[in-house]
Formats: sequence, structure tokens, C-alpha cells
Amino acid sequence: MVETIQQLVEVATPDGICPVHLHRPVGEGAWPLAILYMDGPGIRPAVQEMAARLAAAGYVVALPDLFYRAGPYPPVDPKIVFTDPDLRAAHRDTYMATATPKNVMKDTQALLDALADQIDILPGAVGVVGYCMGGRLALIAAGTFPDKIAVAASYHGGGLANDTPSSPHLLAPQMQAKIYVAGAIEDANFPDEMKARLEEALTQAGVDHRVETYPARHGWVPRDTAVHDPVEAEHHWQTLVPLFDGVLKAG
Repeated sequence: MVETIQQLVEVATPDGICPVHLHRPVGEGAWPLAILYMDGPGIRPAVQEMAARLAAAGYVVALPDLFYRAGPYPPVDPKIVFTDPDLRAAHRDTYMATATPKNVMKDTQALLDALADQIDILPGAVGVVGYCMGGRLALIAAGTFPDKIAVAASYHGGGLANDTPSSPHLLAPQMQAKIYVAGAIEDANFPDEMKARLEEALTQAGVDHRVETYPARHGWVPRDTAVHDPVEAEHHWQTLVPLFDGVLKAG
């Protein structure tokens, strides 16, 4: 495993200062940029570890704290907060509600601008990956920044093809990225009819894509969730890294 280092940088956005955790391989060189959109619980050790593992595969990984508009917060324990209806509702209203697609796309533009001149980041194509709410944001980013994002992956993302104005499937005609979506078999946020609707939208738009389901439950990747599945979490790594490598390191 390649050794990595972590650095906290502050990125100025139209709404304030967004803390961004940068993970990169140790040593001299330049690597492709990958943006990791966190899941609903937010920044915590389990997500930092995911960013570090992707960095070890040869990427500079930017992990922005998408809840900065709500102010600092202690690391959330998903097994406590997301299994208690009252705590979950409070977390959603206080923090998750601030990470709207419009807000996060502003943050993404600011992040891309801030990192444009980093000498250890290869210019050009960028990859994005997201989990839970971040999976939805990854697809929205692919449709919002088609000239920058060349590959996007969504794991246990919800609301990927619904009737809201910000549904990612509506952006399919703008997407130029290679798209990978992995849902869970047991996931009320991504039922079969939504999967079919997303598949149809991507196919009709001519997007290079793959949409599949894993034998797992919503939220299976981070190690600290109540539904973490070690086998399927590893399965996720075996799809994510080759996907990014094939696009961002080709040639």
C-alpha cells in the first residue's frame, strides 16, 4: 500500500470558507484529481480512511466538508444518530439541508478553481465519487461540469431519478463522463423503478454508463455504519479504482 499524507486547506466559496481535506501519495510527482463527496453523517474518520485509500491508488483526493455552512460539528457516529429518528431528523435539518445541489455545485466550482494550479495535480480530467447523498451529488457534478469531470461514480446514492427539479437523470444529456452507479438491493432510496428510469435516461443520452445493484443495504461502504458490509465494501473498491484508472490514467 502506498503511503499517503493528509492536509487541510481552506477554500473560499461564495458562501464562506469550506474546509477541504486533501489526501495524496507521498513522494514527488503529479496525480489525477478525484473529488470525494461525503455521505449524510459527514466528515469523520471512516470517510477520511476512504479518501486515503483512494489516494493510495495514485490520486490527489479532495474531501470537502459540505456542511460548513452550518458551522463546526463533532464527528457523527452513524450507529447512534442514524438509528434514532429524532437525532436523524435533527441532523438532517441542521446539516444535510445545507448541502443542496446548488450549494455544492458552487463549492465544487470554487474547489476546482482553487486546485487548478497545484503542481502535484495533473491538469485536465477529474474524477468524482460520492456515497449516499454524495452519490447523487457526484452525478449532478458530472452534468454540471462536463468539460472537467471525465468519470463519476455513485455508491448507495438516493434520488438519482425522481420528480424533483434537481434529479441527476435530468442532466444526462449534458454528461460527458463515464458513469458508474451501484445501488443496494435493500434500498428504499433506489428502487427498481428508479434504477430503470436512470438507465433509460443515460441510454437515451448516449452516456457511457453502468448501473447495477449489490447484495447489500443502503450505506454499506463506510466501516462505521450499522449496515456496513465488508465483502461488498471491498467489491466497491474493486470497481471504483479500475474505473478511475481506466479513464484518468489511460495512455
